Amino acid sequence: MNVTASIMLAPLLPWPWLAGLAAVALAVVALALIRRARGAWWRLGTVAVLVLALLDPRLVTEQRQPLSDLVLVVVDDSASQRIGDRRAQTEKALGELRDKLGRQPNLDIRVERVGGDGEDGTRLFAAVDRALADVPRRRVAAVVMITDGRVHDLPTDGGASLGTPLHALITGHPGERDRRLVATRNPGYALVGKTASIGFRVDDPGYDGPVAVSLLVDGRPQPALSVPANHETQVEIPVTHAGATVVELETEAGDDELSLANNRLAIGVSGVRDRLKVLLVSGEPHAGERTWRNLLKADPAVDLVHFTILRPPEKDDRTPIRELALITFPVRELFEERLNDFDLVVFDRYRRRGVLAGAYYQALAAYVKRGGALLVASGAEFAEPGGLYDTPLAPILPTEPTGRVLEQGFVPHLTDLGRRHPVTAALIGNGHWGEWLRQVAAVPRRDTVTLMSGADGLPLLVLGKVGEGRVAQLLSDTIWLWARGYDGGGPHDEVLRRLAHWLMKEPELEEDSLSAEIKGNRLEVVRRSLAPPPPAVTVTDPDGTRTTLPLSPLPDGRASAAATVERPGLYRIDDGERVAIAAVGSLAPLEESELAATAATLAPVATASGGSVRFLAEDGVPDFRKVGESRTASGRGWAGLVGRGDSTVSGVRETPLLPSLALMALALGALAAAWTREGR
Repeated sequence: MNVTASIMLAPLLPWPWLAGLAAVALAVVALALIRRARGAWWRLGTVAVLVLALLDPRLVTEQRQPLSDLVLVVVDDSASQRIGDRRAQTEKALGELRDKLGRQPNLDIRVERVGGDGEDGTRLFAAVDRALADVPRRRVAAVVMITDGRVHDLPTDGGASLGTPLHALITGHPGERDRRLVATRNPGYALVGKTASIGFRVDDPGYDGPVAVSLLVDGRPQPALSVPANHETQVEIPVTHAGATVVELETEAGDDELSLANNRLAIGVSGVRDRLKVLLVSGEPHAGERTWRNLLKADPAVDLVHFTILRPPEKDDRTPIRELALITFPVRELFEERLNDFDLVVFDRYRRRGVLAGAYYQALAAYVKRGGALLVASGAEFAEPGGLYDTPLAPILPTEPTGRVLEQGFVPHLTDLGRRHPVTAALIGNGHWGEWLRQVAAVPRRDTVTLMSGADGLPLLVLGKVGEGRVAQLLSDTIWLWARGYDGGGPHDEVLRRLAHWLMKEPELEEDSLSAEIKGNRLEVVRRSLAPPPPAVTVTDPDGTRTTLPLSPLPDGRASAAATVERPGLYRIDDGERVAIAAVGSLAPLEESELAATAATLAPVATASGGSVRFLAEDGVPDFRKVGESRTASGRGWAGLVGRGDSTVSGVRETPLLPSLALMALALGALAAAWTREGR
């Protein structure tokens, strides 16, 4: 225990008051001195004694308890420390540190372990701040880090704020080599139907030859690439659907690879649709025509081209030209030049009227097979000669008419498949909707799906896939009754909207799909199918570990599964037919971006703080010695601990230097002397 003494003032009045009184008293005394008044010097003595009494000087004696200095040891337990023998090096070095530091007198050791599996990387300096939050920095003799040098939160001031030497003990080995993939260009989003330009680079210091890179888009293999190492490569990726398009790149292993974790790279591109272009061709005018038009025009993202063919070109009803408000149907422009510009073509109660030649129907059929979308809303004309079934479109239509038209009321119902298909599964009120009043009898073709049935259980809504495209047929022209609220109405807008988006291949409406999503720390998998789903899916986590996840069937055609995930990166879900991708955190975690051990990252901070950086594989754990605050804190084979010598006060005693009776006697004596002097 140490004892220290000091003198302190404990004024009886606030300092401003004390200063004011002293100034007034001194002014009076000064005036007396100027006039050479008798007793002026005694008055000055009286003022001095009174001011001294008001200051109340005291002798303060402190009893101080010395405090031990503190060394903080920060241990890097991040994912990159699992490579090779780094973990063993770390634990061995930690044991030697405890032994060597434990020999130092008056020294406390605090160990802080830091993980770094998140996308923010390894944050050792944040751990230093947390560990020393309850400790005065004047007690810290040094900070020692055991790490591979891959630290991602270096102080912005270069280490000046650390206030103590930093000694970094680097695991791994000097000159380690590791090949890695780096994303250099990620557009983030692209228009559906266009391409996205992504850029990447294969970093492999010391190697300048070609490198083979495999490429997958949404889990589907693409032609392999051969790219030069250490140079940027750009690849055009087609964006074929809305939502996320995940591009996976993987390079072959190099020589003496530390890990293959950073040989993979995933880049996500969000597909967004430009304005949808819809061609609506109407035949005979009817009440439902406005329903189609209102639905399509209500969406500001839809560019609608609508033509109504009222009469064939050869018909002449002697109407004066000046009274006609119609334009010639631009057949060649729409069905030759611009057909591929449309996302969806709709025929509403259309029959052959000599406007479209057979070649145009053939062009439309080819458009669908190449990936286009066709929606046919059929009335009685479909069952009659001259309907669309009498055109070259017949082979791609999902139904074949029987020639019968049912003019009767009926309530649409969902079929068993309709209850499972995403176009209709979510519709509310099945069987309790309003009536429709007409239906065309038709027979569904092979490989089609009937979602709704009508009069006498006949097919009402039938979907089909032709080549790369899709076709849907509604076998009634009275859906507009739902829009008018007839007999209670029904979900006409939802049916038509979802039908149009299924035709344009929206991922959310795929009837045979596998999707995965990360919510918090849970991986949620949904398998949708019109047939019974597989019993389980296989999940491959970022480090390649495969686990089986059982699926639980749901009544709407879906089966789901969930699992807890912890590690950031890319998860692949496979059911044997389809592959889904889900990402936790960053698709390219910072922790796995660079894995080679390095001293270069921490060297500037260590130098600025007076510390040192050394590889354990070469230099081992240094000896430690106490040094003064202004002395060098590192040398060959040793590292310095700044001796702080801090202490805490365990007791305080205050003793007045001028007792009250003595001060009173001095003041009275000075006043008496002044009066005596003035009386002479």
